[in-house]
Amino acid sequence: MKFVFTKHAAIDKFAVLKKHRFKTRVTKRLIKDIILNPEHKDEESDKPNSIASKSIGVKHILRVVYRKEFDIIRVITFYPAEKGRYYEAKTD
Repeated sequence: MKFVFTKHAAIDKFAVLKKHRFKTRVTKRLIKDIILNPEHKDEESDKPNSIASKSIGVKHILRVVYRKEFDIIRVITFYPAEKGRYYEAKTD
């Protein structure tokens, strides 16, 4: 499986999280792990994209928007959200 990050996901989003001093370190490795081992997966609300989510701390989850095209996973964007906003996340 090959992962491809859009410019927005590869450059812009990391800079935005850093600018806002988001405490959890978000890496490409973490994003890949969330896609491969999500705590929650939404394949309905943003078709044809999928959204994988996972807890990344006491208060937050990270949501990753991606599209699977054959054996390529294209990461479109990602963003933190408060736990409980989109689904009932496990507590750490």
